[in-house]
Amino acid sequence: MTPRALKSKKHSISYAKWGYRFIAPFFLVFAVFQLIPLLSTIYYSFFEFYRSGLKEIGPNFIGLENYRQLFTTDLPKYMGNTVLLWIIGFVPQIVISLLLAAWFTDMRIRMRAQGFFKTVIYLPNLIMASAFAMLFFALFSDNGPINSLMLSFGWISQPIRYLSNVWTVRSMVGLMNFLMWFGNTTILLMAAVMGVDTGLYEAAEIDGCTSHQMFWKITMPLIRPILIYVIITSMIGGLQMFDVPQILTNGKGSPDRVATTIIMYLNNHMFSKNYGMAGAVSVVLFVISAVLCLVVFSVLTREDDGLTRAQRKELKKKGGKA
Repeated sequence: MTPRALKSKKHSISYAKWGYRFIAPFFLVFAVFQLIPLLSTIYYSFFEFYRSGLKEIGPNFIGLENYRQLFTTDLPKYMGNTVLLWIIGFVPQIVISLLLAAWFTDMRIRMRAQGFFKTVIYLPNLIMASAFAMLFFALFSDNGPINSLMLSFGWISQPIRYLSNVWTVRSMVGLMNFLMWFGNTTILLMAAVMGVDTGLYEAAEIDGCTSHQMFWKITMPLIRPILIYVIITSMIGGLQMFDVPQILTNGKGSPDRVATTIIMYLNNHMFSKNYGMAGAVSVVLFVISAVLCLVVFSVLTREDDGLTRAQRKELKKKGGKA
């Protein structure tokens, strides 16, 4: 090697080390605020650790006892509540979002003022969930505007107790979740539909396909990855449902705890300083969310022939060797 080359190598800059330095703060923050709390939560889930008045009990190692108590007491009920409330809000959300996405992207309809309608649809997503819950609580309380208006028109003889009825409470929680999130879902599905090659629709139309057939045979299969992504992320958000039912029912999940979600159950354990049980609930939620994330990853990396990208690369390598 010539002296000039040695001098050039000596004064060269290693950009790799600067890359590591720039991403180091992220890993530091992640370790302090995410990894360490996660590991400590998993650790304490195997311990009896709570406060009784001013006395602190534990931590005493009890193995899987916290998990046994969870699945033999109230956890299945609250998990069922959470799933049901999510379904009530998500089913109309995905149906209406698909319809709006199809209408907004259909070139034959040529809908005017699309920007205005998209803005109006997305606006509820900007409102805080707590504000939505307080609004519905005020509107549908026993002495609220809805009851007052119906009494003044003579439609009812006494106030309707909306917040004391099982299905009105569930319906209100589902309606609020629908209003807050269907705009975001519509925008995502519109982006997916706009990514479909218009030549496919033109060829299908020439072959005599109806709009219904094009939607189910072309649009739905091609937007499947985004659709699965929307469904799974919505499920994860549904598992974390807390603020709307908490404020609407004043933290009680009433009537008869039908609106108590799994996060409200976790919050009750944290409020009562039962750290062991709270840790066990958190671990169960973490495992469910991790499984759902793996499903999303598997679906998004799987092609139409059912193989993942890694499996396809492996087949190509074997074919090349052959």
